Amino acid sequence: MDAIAQGLALVFNFETLIVILASAIFGLFVGALPGLTATMATALLVPLTFYMQPIPAVAAIIASTAMAITAGDLPGTLLRIPGTPASAAYVEDSYRMAQKGQAGLAIGIGVIGSTLGGLFGFIVLLISAPALAKFALGFSSFEYFWLAALGLSCAALISSGGVAKGALSLLIGLFLSQVGRDPLLGAARFTFGSVELAGGISFIPAMIGMFALAEVMRTGRNFRLGTPQANVNNPFKGVLKVIWQYRKNQVRGSIIGSLLGALPGVGGDLAAWITYSLAKRTSKTPEKFGTGHPEGLVEAGATNNAALSASWIPAMVFGIPGDAVTAIAVGVLVMKGMEPGPQLLTVNAQNFYAVMFVFVIANILMLPLGYIAARSSRWIFEVPRALLNAAILLFCIVGSFSINNTMFGVIVMVILGVMAFILEKHRFAIAPIILGMVLGPLVEQNFITSMTISGGDLLGLFSRPIAAGIGIVTLAIWALAIGGTVYKAIQDRRGTANVPA
Repeated sequence: MDAIAQGLALVFNFETLIVILASAIFGLFVGALPGLTATMATALLVPLTFYMQPIPAVAAIIASTAMAITAGDLPGTLLRIPGTPASAAYVEDSYRMAQKGQAGLAIGIGVIGSTLGGLFGFIVLLISAPALAKFALGFSSFEYFWLAALGLSCAALISSGGVAKGALSLLIGLFLSQVGRDPLLGAARFTFGSVELAGGISFIPAMIGMFALAEVMRTGRNFRLGTPQANVNNPFKGVLKVIWQYRKNQVRGSIIGSLLGALPGVGGDLAAWITYSLAKRTSKTPEKFGTGHPEGLVEAGATNNAALSASWIPAMVFGIPGDAVTAIAVGVLVMKGMEPGPQLLTVNAQNFYAVMFVFVIANILMLPLGYIAARSSRWIFEVPRALLNAAILLFCIVGSFSINNTMFGVIVMVILGVMAFILEKHRFAIAPIILGMVLGPLVEQNFITSMTISGGDLLGLFSRPIAAGIGIVTLAIWALAIGGTVYKAIQDRRGTANVPA
């Protein structure tokens, strides 16, 4: 109870509440504009967190991300342009509903469904995280090595573009994490005599470049917004009736979103596609999907924010980020001296409960802010894209420079931004690169520690029961991925050989 009271005091003060409100409005604006993702909103906010206390800094990330994901439904419904990858799963239905004069209902389902799903994910996090933290206190370097390896594996296997491209993106991130000094011997690696590189590649400029600058380059030249074809009158009218009608979908979407979000590397984007497909397969009227039917919207909308809340479970309990957003959050926590892991929940429990209360406030704020955004959506879409990109570019430069007050951060941001733009053009995922940069040092340090303890014997990684279990699961995933890729390549080659000339 003392920890809960202290957590309430950390959140319910003027500074934290203002940060939550401002970040939520910022996330709402960014998420409503196609091409500007929730991850990009988070990346642009990170430089501002340098000047905040730890709890307001994390609150800014949570509020902006939750609101940006929900706001992605606005352009999808009114312009048929998904604002986020998650909203792309059900954009056809929401747009068709708008054409039928039900734009407010479609947006209201997204807002209220996401709020309910987010609160469900919060309950899952609140119940499971402390129990998992007590369990994790017995973990050693062996268990943490395999956990980090499992998180990296999941990120590579389910990324867009296929297993091979996901694995290559992951290897790029791991390579970037190796630049600097060796943690054991202090020897310089890949520095090429540069003093700046001796300290390693800073995570913040890399993240800003790969998410924010790459988006500006990708959408800045040719991107044009249309004019919404429908007005939004009362976005909450009739929503509760529809959600009650499809209450099984709401509950199932929340549960599945929480389960999938807790898996490292999954996140809400993939979870929304899975639950929308599941809703269609189990529906009594699957032929209505894609024609303006609300059933899929209810289930996938609930999944979005439930997965977002649950994705903090591996980040808070083990320090293993589940997606790009929690990778950014882990970086901010470390920067603020709040090392994520079981100690955060057992020794500094007030910080954990403070983060929990931020989840509640951010989800409740979706209701009034979502209503205002829906009513003012026409004005949001009228912002000139050129001015918006110029402001984003300015944020990128200032944020990268402010890391060490040198131009080296800006150079890193530009180089990695261009690299990310080229990789995305060839359908390589960027999130595994970020996760590789964050988890690379964790994998290396725990591997070196484990090898020191076991005297260099690789079988020592399986010497403890839990480590052996996680290790076997990880190796099985690798074997299945490699075997599946090889089998598919053989089948494709046979199919090509059987095609007549």
